Amino acid sequence: MPSRIGKQPIKINDKVKVEISKSEIKVTGPLGEIILTIFDHISVQEIDSQIICKIIGSDIPSKRAMQGLLRNLIFNAVVGVSEGWQKKLDLVGVGYRVAMKGNDLELNLGFSHPVVVNPPANITFSVVKNNITVSGFDKQLVGNTAAHIRSLKKPEPYKGKGIKYSDEHVRRKAGKAAKAVGSGS
Repeated sequence: MPSRIGKQPIKINDKVKVEISKSEIKVTGPLGEIILTIFDHISVQEIDSQIICKIIGSDIPSKRAMQGLLRNLIFNAVVGVSEGWQKKLDLVGVGYRVAMKGNDLELNLGFSHPVVVNPPANITFSVVKNNITVSGFDKQLVGNTAAHIRSLKKPEPYKGKGIKYSDEHVRRKAGKAAKAVGSGS
């Protein structure tokens, strides 16, 4: 029984061009080009402007997992080269600021010096007030870059200060004062 995700076809729109060889697949679109390696036990075919991944040989759980993984990597590449991916981050805290310096981000995070983040190739930053948007066509690179920026000052649980994803909820803890009042002995 093939993977539920792996057996779903991937629709290719007119903007995207796909070249499939024996060992790799090349996805090209208006935003860029991504090359993925095809696993040995999976075949990739283009039929009627759809990409289909099939398992070669016996169907065992590890092969099904790899089929689903490859299908999602190809899907992310097709969406990325046609529409792009983005992650949004928020700076929370008094005195925390971000500004663009050319293509780089300059972050004031309460350290004695500003932190400068250079964008990797094919990644762009944009800043509105204290909100950062990381954009690019490679989903993995966009996520890794956003995670790196967040790791510079992770949100802390008492006041919620730091860099957080826009859709992230920071679980707050009660401080010492709240514990002292609550003990009542």
